[in-house]
Amino acid sequence: MNNPFLGTGIAIVTPFNNDGSVDHESLKKIVNYNIENGTNYIVISGTTGESVTITKQEKQEIIQTIKEVNAGQLPLVLGIGGNNTTAVIEEIKSTDLSDFAGILSVSPYYSKPTQEGMYQHFKAVAEACPIPVILYNVPGRTAKNMEPSTTLRLARDFENVVAVKEAGNNVQQYLELLRDKPEDFSVISGDDDLALGIVLAGGAGVISVIGQGLPKPFCEMIQLGLEGKAKEAYKIHFKLMKMIDLIFAENNPAGIKAVLKALNLCSDKVRLPLVEATEELQAQIKEALKTI
Repeated sequence: MNNPFLGTGIAIVTPFNNDGSVDHESLKKIVNYNIENGTNYIVISGTTGESVTITKQEKQEIIQTIKEVNAGQLPLVLGIGGNNTTAVIEEIKSTDLSDFAGILSVSPYYSKPTQEGMYQHFKAVAEACPIPVILYNVPGRTAKNMEPSTTLRLARDFENVVAVKEAGNNVQQYLELLRDKPEDFSVISGDDDLALGIVLAGGAGVISVIGQGLPKPFCEMIQLGLEGKAKEAYKIHFKLMKMIDLIFAENNPAGIKAVLKALNLCSDKVRLPLVEATEELQAQIKEALKTI
């Protein structure tokens, strides 16, 4: 069976108009731009999509727009996660998931559960979810690391827990996961700066932020990595390093929105408590774009 989560997935932004409403025309442009330039799948309503400040109604409208433009061309993944297990299950059960290849579910943030608490949370999610589940470990945002033993316990216990988006920026943890994982379980990089190395070590690819702004070179780099062509892949990686640093210099997604603004794909507007990239960072991003 083909793995729909192989290669480059993008954590798509939510573009906004000047009045703060969702800019559906720009969203269509970004989806088309990625379809045309080699992106393998699209993740809707992740951190980069500013999911925590999007209303339920807006989320449904965003899904509808992306589904219409995508028209079945790329696999779609939907972010459904949180630290209220009951509410997460409720959303899974009340959402039409028929057009999605899987859900991406972040480990509970703020509450700081134990490893057993994380296991029980994802056990409930897996049992409620009719489609594949990608676990999402991002300790920099959740304040608690999901240890490899917990991730792999879930992978072994639930058939529909098919992958983890690992974003701890911890190479040792990635390597433990790759060494000990079941054969049919995928380790997906959530760190743009480490993605190539992880792919070369056996990872399935990346769910990327920068990928949606620079899909052509980024996807080519990941594809070369999947083919084991390390030298050719690193040539591209070296060109992209500066830009990857820049987009995370202040906050995500202000950095990637500055890239998309420079490419005339959408405005750089974000919702509070985030603020737009500073003029200095926007200038640096424009300069870096000239070198890619």
